[in-house]
Amino acid sequence: MDVIARFCKIYTDICQISPVDLEKIYANDILFIDPITTHRGIGEVKNYFANLLTQAESCKFDIADIFICSQQISSCHSNVTHVVNWTMTLVLKDNAKKITLDGTTQLGVDGDIIIYHKDYYDLGEMVYEHVPILGFIIKKIKGKLAK
Repeated sequence: MDVIARFCKIYTDICQISPVDLEKIYANDILFIDPITTHRGIGEVKNYFANLLTQAESCKFDIADIFICSQQISSCHSNVTHVVNWTMTLVLKDNAKKITLDGTTQLGVDGDIIIYHKDYYDLGEMVYEHVPILGFIIKKIKGKLAK
C-alpha cells in the first residue's frame, strides 16, 4: 500500500488512529499547515492530533478526488505532488451538532512518505459560524454578499 492509500485509510476516521499511524504517512520533518496554524515536525503533528482527539467524538473524511500533479508545483517549502478534495464530518464531544465541511489538501510526497501537507477550507464555516452571536452575524454578511 503506497503512502496515498495509507493517507486515505487513516483519514477515513481519524478518531480511530494512533500516533504510530501518523508516523506511517508523515516524515519526521513534516510541514503541516492548516488555516489555524503551522506544525513543524512529527512531534507537533502528533500533539495537534492528540488535542483534536480529546475534543472530537468523530472526525471522518470522505475523499472525493485525488489528483496527481503532472508538473511539480513549487510551494512554500516543498513540491506539491498530489491534491486531495474531501468532505469532513466532525462531531465534537461537548456539542452533538454535526459540522460538515468541504476542503482541499495539497500533499508533497517524497519516496513513500508525506513531507508537506497544507489544508484549505473555510475557517468561518468550520468555527466562527458555530459561535452563537458571531455565527448569526457571519451568516447575515454572507447572505448580503451573495445578493
